[in-house]
Amino acid sequence: MRRPALRRPGWLRTGPAMVLALTVAVGALVVVGLRAPDPSNPEQTPAVAGRPAPALSGATLDGGRFALADVRGQVVLVNVFASWCGPCRDELPLLVDAERTWSTRGLRLVGLNIRDGTDAVRALLDDTGATGLTVVPDPDGTRAVEWGVRGVPETFVVGRDGRLVDRWQGVVTRQWLEQRITPLLAG
Repeated sequence: MRRPALRRPGWLRTGPAMVLALTVAVGALVVVGLRAPDPSNPEQTPAVAGRPAPALSGATLDGGRFALADVRGQVVLVNVFASWCGPCRDELPLLVDAERTWSTRGLRLVGLNIRDGTDAVRALLDDTGATGLTVVPDPDGTRAVEWGVRGVPETFVVGRDGRLVDRWQGVVTRQWLEQRITPLLAG
């Protein structure tokens, strides 16, 4: 004689999945918390306003060389981007236009391209009208880590004295640029 199958209540059927999901979520929060820099330790603090800008130098996408130290005296926008980033694609024309508009007043735009191939970056620059942009490739993301980058796009403002003035995570707007950049160009 066959026994009738026992039916578990609904909460018992979904219980193990809920416990697993909760465990994964708590584990992820712990890992993120452990990886976050210690703000009381200046050696672990990412690029923040008032601190000297991290070094940025190397070969550029067009075969030239760039060194942040060589452009001291100018206001520099360091834009971290990638060809696979949709918001980066949207933002590049605005940044290039800002450099064209304010370059005579001392603004320089430099792209730090992370985890990308040369052909993909060139295609992005062609598509967005940013072919003249100075781009320092960062194929393994090491330079981005030194700058404290958390995602793309991210933009840093370096003052004429080589110190960080501001940073923006996400797509910059014309209003943000006007509020942050024009006062620095006036001096």
